[in-house]
Amino acid sequence: MSKIKHEVSSGNVFADIGSPEPVEAQAKADLARELGSILKHRHLSQTAAAELLGIDQPKVSRLLRGQLKEFSMTKLLDFMLRLDRDIEIHIKRHRSERIPPKIEVMAS
Repeated sequence: MSKIKHEVSSGNVFADIGSPEPVEAQAKADLARELGSILKHRHLSQTAAAELLGIDQPKVSRLLRGQLKEFSMTKLLDFMLRLDRDIEIHIKRHRSERIPPKIEVMAS
């Protein structure tokens, strides 16, 4: 029986695949996932979501498919505000030498 090859993850898939800005890419993906969850919970069509977010429907489609190159962190946070979400930014000292610092998105 042959062994299945595997690679141990760093905890950030974007770092694992060599993305140039893995911390930001992970945070943007987390924000986009949460935006999608909010839109789904509100039962909004992509057209209705586009109007609410101030963008066109094709951009909503790309956002929901994780195609995030055209969306800055600032723009994704603006979308959260447009969806009546408060944003809290909590900064703390990084304590691990083994693990790189991270940006973590937590929704409640």
